Amino acid sequence: MAKILILYSSTLGHTQKIGARLQQVIEQSGHQVTLLSIDEEAQLDLHAFDKIVIGASIHYGKHSPKITDFINRNQSLLDSKPNAFFSVSIVARKPEKNQPATNPYLRKFLKQIAWRPRELAVFAGKLEYPKYNFFDRSMIRLIMFITKGPTDPKTVIDYTDWQQVEAFGQLIGTISL
Repeated sequence: MAKILILYSSTLGHTQKIGARLQQVIEQSGHQVTLLSIDEEAQLDLHAFDKIVIGASIHYGKHSPKITDFINRNQSLLDSKPNAFFSVSIVARKPEKNQPATNPYLRKFLKQIAWRPRELAVFAGKLEYPKYNFFDRSMIRLIMFITKGPTDPKTVIDYTDWQQVEAFGQLIGTISL
């Protein structure tokens, strides 16, 4: 049994939900999993974990600066353990942008950091107009209009491929990353 940390950054809660599903799948393999927001990372003893998984949502084209800072501060420790990273974005709803090698946000992020996660995943996020404030709703509607996505302000669509999430959880739970 391994002790596994899933550390996440979530803007509206969907990355946390993906992390929770990963936790369920990994725990079914007999491992102990801690799911924790990046906002609570100060209370962590990273040395206590056998594997570390980091997940972050995209907000206005970028992963959270807190995630980047955490990775930069802990790179040598991350490199010393089995590890993985997953990115969550609406752009990943498109088949040509839903893989680590083809997702522009993940590719850009990896160029900005020195850490090289052993395993990578990209998950499509959730479009939830009613949850957004006026500014975010307007900006996202404009982006969706440009990219031929849904623009109705009442739209709620979960684009996440939950089988893909579960497969990533099984990978984390069954092999040494």
